[in-house]
Amino acid sequence: MTAGDPQTGRDPGERYASFAAFYPYYIHEHSNRTCRRIHVVGTGLVIAAFLAFAWSGNPWWLLAMPLVGYGFAWVGHFFFEKNRPATFQYPLWSLMGDFRLFFETVSGKRRF
Repeated sequence: MTAGDPQTGRDPGERYASFAAFYPYYIHEHSNRTCRRIHVVGTGLVIAAFLAFAWSGNPWWLLAMPLVGYGFAWVGHFFFEKNRPATFQYPLWSLMGDFRLFFETVSGKRRF
């Protein structure tokens, strides 16, 4: 029997069955306030790039979306959180987590 991760209590390789189960892990992986702030700014820029594309029709804005989104997130993880981004193991749920964190922050439900 393995002891599992001391932070999450999960065994290595164990997958989350739902986004609701994944989100507390996502928040734990973003416990550094600067990392969270960088994520919120990056997600805001992703939204701005999408709106710029919708307004202008210029497809270069679509290219900007993953560049600013991942760029900001990875700076937060590698330099401040000092962990591996969850997006490598859970790409869709991590993206959903980024947007949930963004909306919780801008709505005042989560401290910036």
